[in-house]
Amino acid sequence: MKFQFTFLRREDHPIAYWVWNAAALLCAALLTGALSLWFSTGSYWIPMFLSYFQHPLLAALNLLPPVLLAFLLWFVTGRSWIAFLSTSSLVMILSWANYCKILARDDPLVFEDLMLIQEGVKMSDQYEVLIHGSMWASIGLIAAVTVFLFFCAKGKPIGKIRLIGSVAALACTAAPGYLYYSDEVYDTATENGAMVSQWSENQTFISKGFLYPFLHSITDILLTPPTGYSELTTETRLSNYEDVDIPDDEKVNIIGIQLEAFSDFSKYDQLEFSFDVYEAFHELEDESYSGNLLTNIFAGGTVYTERTFLTGYSSLGNFRSNTNSYVWYFKNQGYQTTGDHPCYEWMYNRMNINQYLGFDSYRFVENYYGELTNDQVANDDTFFSELADRCLSLMDSDEPLFSFNVSYQGHGPYDDYICWWGEKGDYVVNQGYTDEQQYILDNYFGSVHDTSENLAEFVDTFRESDEPVVIVVFGDHNPWLGYSTSVYQALGINLDCGTTEGFYNYYGTRYLIWANDAAKEALGYDFVGEGPDLGPYFLMSELFELCGWEGSAYMQSISQVKEAVPVLGENGIYLEDGTLTDTLSEEDEELVSEYLQNQYYTQYHFND
Repeated sequence: MKFQFTFLRREDHPIAYWVWNAAALLCAALLTGALSLWFSTGSYWIPMFLSYFQHPLLAALNLLPPVLLAFLLWFVTGRSWIAFLSTSSLVMILSWANYCKILARDDPLVFEDLMLIQEGVKMSDQYEVLIHGSMWASIGLIAAVTVFLFFCAKGKPIGKIRLIGSVAALACTAAPGYLYYSDEVYDTATENGAMVSQWSENQTFISKGFLYPFLHSITDILLTPPTGYSELTTETRLSNYEDVDIPDDEKVNIIGIQLEAFSDFSKYDQLEFSFDVYEAFHELEDESYSGNLLTNIFAGGTVYTERTFLTGYSSLGNFRSNTNSYVWYFKNQGYQTTGDHPCYEWMYNRMNINQYLGFDSYRFVENYYGELTNDQVANDDTFFSELADRCLSLMDSDEPLFSFNVSYQGHGPYDDYICWWGEKGDYVVNQGYTDEQQYILDNYFGSVHDTSENLAEFVDTFRESDEPVVIVVFGDHNPWLGYSTSVYQALGINLDCGTTEGFYNYYGTRYLIWANDAAKEALGYDFVGEGPDLGPYFLMSELFELCGWEGSAYMQSISQVKEAVPVLGENGIYLEDGTLTDTLSEEDEELVSEYLQNQYYTQYHFND
């Protein structure tokens, strides 16, 4: 069969032939970029999709990667259909992963997630992967274009053209690197904030498409010093501080417990409980020092809250070797440093990183809980019981104890068609919720009630003990409540981070610090009252202040900024003088700058 269009024949019209092949591949690659943008919109769909093209630079930064990759592969393989299929497969797999992650956890896919691919694959079993019509349509479209290129764009670069083209494609790939790397371009030149809140990092990500913000997120894992950083200046500044020992007669036992997705929803008047599911927790708060903890995560990302608490760093590195932390400080003060997490050791690489942070030992499913649970994750009844026994045993030693522990029971998603805790309606009064919403609510609050009861029983274990014990408890983030925050919407809970109420609802959990009588006597403080709103990176510092300890040199260096700016949110949002702001006073801006420089230096200059 002869071609109807003679320009498809190289021997007849060589220039038109190559223009046709290049144009066909260009259009196919642009189609891939457009499909990626279609799945980048989160819940905003068509309005957000159209907005991308109203900002030419933003659209170009999303469309350019598949174009450059497709042409590079064309010159390397000599086959346009292979170049297109390889490019579209990679781009769409990443785009669909981003789509599903946003749908499930309101959290976009960033480059660092690729380092946690094992965890992601294993955790994905807990979420329902929804393949809808748009996905099937895009698969069909990619297949059709691949077939078209196979038959109608057979141009095969050879010889010098192939070599020159490959080099040129590589050069073109490297040339726009600054645009993807630059924070100024990301924050200002590609702003697309009409439909999103500038105070929400995740919404800002969505407003910029996918491929562009995904590639920009590479900068988050690079060891880039903060603005104005000078190693010599920072070292000199920190040299003004020295670690101060804890007096021997004040070395009380410290137990930290991070509760998975635990948050106090009793503050929402529109939510009616069948009974007081928070009764035990509130009774514990009444006899503790407690306050609001403002994290930087929502419905996932547990390890951020965990490690900022343990280190005092608001920005975390990769933890590939021993890293300064408060755990090391306790260890150097003669404390035993241990912990429990009744889940798997591979989660967030805790098996290795906890050692780098200074823990002597840590118990997981693999090395302890599996024998009790048939190699399954342990719920809170087992977790708290085993933890209490371990702490009591370790306190028999002459060495004081620092134990930091992370629960798992409250982890989402929560079943939307069966009840895990009793019957439907046992925990939440149905106020017109769908069956799926009711099941999610009952399953979450059934877990909350069980956690509260087990926590109270755990605390009672140490209430009358002669061993001085201080217990720090906090939630890591707010829970997953339905895909695309659907249950939050049904409850009418404001999650607009552009408002103070929405910001607190989105990022806020609670913390409490409880002490038994022996600890109160040893430290001369009653550990009762309402504490300040804090980021998790300042919570350990608050604990030390209550205990009357000066702490490590680094901890002393951050005391001023903790008082002045106790919350450093995402996207440059701060809590200053009790008000959320993106513009600090000159004095506080300097304090924050020094804090960021101090944490960078301390994080990458380990001193055991």
